[in-house]
Amino acid sequence: MPDAIQTPQVKTLPDAQTVTEVTHWTDRLFSFRCTRPRSLRFRSGEFVMIGLLDERGKPLLRAYSIASPSWDEELEFYSIKVPDGPLTSRLQHIQPGDEIILRPKPVGTLVLDALLPGKRIWFLATGTGIAPFASLMRDPETYEKFEQVVMMHTCRTVEELEYGRRLVESLKDDPLIGEMVEGKLRYYPTTTREESPHMGRITDNLTSGKVFADMAIAPMDRAHDRAMVCGSLAFNHDVKAVLEDFGLREGANSEPLEYVVEKAFVGDGI
Repeated sequence: MPDAIQTPQVKTLPDAQTVTEVTHWTDRLFSFRCTRPRSLRFRSGEFVMIGLLDERGKPLLRAYSIASPSWDEELEFYSIKVPDGPLTSRLQHIQPGDEIILRPKPVGTLVLDALLPGKRIWFLATGTGIAPFASLMRDPETYEKFEQVVMMHTCRTVEELEYGRRLVESLKDDPLIGEMVEGKLRYYPTTTREESPHMGRITDNLTSGKVFADMAIAPMDRAHDRAMVCGSLAFNHDVKAVLEDFGLREGANSEPLEYVVEKAFVGDGI
């Protein structure tokens, strides 16, 4: 359960924001919310640099997707815990009322503007790569632009899917987009190590056609399908090959095409 908010402290860090809520999902995964700078404007799917001071008093920053939608009054982040990671070994211990550093300069490739118009959009993620899609799934513009939204999320175990599962289930009761989500959002969670209703890697389920058969939907085609990808460097590389086999081409903010990949989260040991 989320920890309760405490009285905010006087800000002492550069670009300081106050943590308002922390939820530990597993021994490896946690999410937290913090105050939002008044000056921050971002597009759902973008990321910012957040962090803490290191032992020398220097800012230790990493790129984190904003998991909350652009209209939210607070900011949400979803993170892995790396025991020896320079940042997450400390960040995982934050409590409501603590401060973090947040540089209010959002950037990123996983934005709707980087895709050509289409009928169906695929969000393809492993692990904490679901964070930018947590933002996009809660944005009305996603449902205004696409007739169908497919969220494919793969983790090792069932408990690692819990953040995404709970978020998706909550959307039907969301006062802003509940009616828009109905009949449009399709959720396809899979595991790779623990038995669950759907098993296997995203690449395998796409290339075998299993995901299309399971959901009784047509295979991908360039005329109608668009995709966004967020995961490890190896995952991104493998999914790009699969998407291109379906005829999709990689786009960017400057040149919208059929799919985009976030390249900011390829490092280990965070």
